[in-house]
Amino acid sequence: MRTAVYAGSFDPPTNGHLWMIERGLELFDRLIVAIGSNPSKSYTFSLQERIEVLQASVPSCERLSIAHFHNRYLVHYAKEQGADFILRGIRGPDDYEYERVMRHINADLAPNITTTFLMPPRDIAEVSSSMVKGLIGPDGWQDQVRRYVPEPVFRMLESRQA
Repeated sequence: MRTAVYAGSFDPPTNGHLWMIERGLELFDRLIVAIGSNPSKSYTFSLQERIEVLQASVPSCERLSIAHFHNRYLVHYAKEQGADFILRGIRGPDDYEYERVMRHINADLAPNITTTFLMPPRDIAEVSSSMVKGLIGPDGWQDQVRRYVPEPVFRMLESRQA
């Protein structure tokens, strides 16, 4: 059974994240979507909010689980979960350089875990959680943001602005 971990902060989840999850389910027998918590990073949404909105945004599937890990290397978490793969997305050159380095470091820590890279389609390649949060506020933000996030995320963002 091919198990992969797809990790991120998902603060908030975007349509790019959903695309990665959908492709991950096509490629692997089991996909663990792992919300990472880094103690040196501050988040807009609580861990519980991110878990709930992810659960509401992805299809119910016994091969998909949503979990979290805290203050640990992703590759160690993947190994503990019995995963053979780490799934990562590359949107552009900056992502590529970062992910290339991390792939080599992860291979040093756990040589039996393979990092698999996917590149999203052009229409969502530039979408990031930071970009979405940066669009919120000015008049008409709802029309822009709605294009980049799943409906449960949009409702959460909209309720925060009310």
